[in-house]
Amino acid sequence: MILYLDASALVKRYIAEKNSPDVNAWIAAADAVVTSLITRTEVAAAISRARRMKVIPHDDARLALEAFRKEWGSLQRLPVIEATVERGDNLAWEHDLRGYDAVHLATALLWQETLGLPVTLATFDVQLSEAAKNIGMSVLPS
Repeated sequence: MILYLDASALVKRYIAEKNSPDVNAWIAAADAVVTSLITRTEVAAAISRARRMKVIPHDDARLALEAFRKEWGSLQRLPVIEATVERGDNLAWEHDLRGYDAVHLATALLWQETLGLPVTLATFDVQLSEAAKNIGMSVLPS
């Protein structure tokens, strides 16, 4: 399985949440794990927000960010190029997606088309999940 992780899924690897064991199992089972370059900023922001809102203590947040940054290099990172932004523009309009969600969906779709192989999108964003399902992508959680 080729697994594309958006930030809502990847952050669960670093902050223990309800679906963290699922995300870790999907990553372990995947043949390849990919994400967009924008995910780096989104995950760092999510960890910072969890610390700011006192969901996790400051030291735990710092350790989570360090672990994320250490593992970042092991992920296949897909660039955001003009074709991605153009595709995201159309997806945002057609599926009422937020900006970065449209970029994630566009990135996963372009990767799937480039490889000619199915890509499974892992997201915990309901709107993004529905949009991906509506265009025929495999989505986790199902």
